[in-house]
Amino acid sequence: MTRRGIQWLSAVADDPVMCRAHWADDPRRPYTLPAGRLFDVVVMSQRLGMETFDQLVRRAMPLGPVLMDRRAKQVGFLLSSKSRARFARLLSLETTTPPEYRYLDAGSYVVVPGPMPMADDRYQWLRAPLRRPEASPLRTASLAVMFVAASALIERADRYGMEYPSDAVAWPEKLARVSDRAK
Repeated sequence: MTRRGIQWLSAVADDPVMCRAHWADDPRRPYTLPAGRLFDVVVMSQRLGMETFDQLVRRAMPLGPVLMDRRAKQVGFLLSSKSRARFARLLSLETTTPPEYRYLDAGSYVVVPGPMPMADDRYQWLRAPLRRPEASPLRTASLAVMFVAASALIERADRYGMEYPSDAVAWPEKLARVSDRAK
């Protein structure tokens, strides 16, 4: 995370100076920040969040900061504050049954990773803020579209074994035979 990213993120804290001092003391330490002031957070399961993140990156779609809580197995996408209605509307245009998610805005808090978390830390940045993200409706739209698309992709992959049971059953047996021959 850059110095400008730290400045932007800490500005949302109840005491920005204390937040920056907290990170200056130990840049690995997470910090609890209120949502809804400078950013809102869309939280989803880790599996769905990682697939959504991967699809957004691969397609070079607009994307803001993204964090992960490894222990809770959740991923959070930061959006511009007051994006709840737009996100819900865009989801409704994509599907009548949106995947499960939580939307954190005013009155909610989120634990964000420190500026320099280590690989085994509970809280990680998948994409750290480098500066104040531009308020862009395209970020909200791209997240809504890829969130639904990633959910459909995962659903389809999970159904694969049910739709094609002979291959799904045959693979473990084939792997076992190959493994036995190698011994």
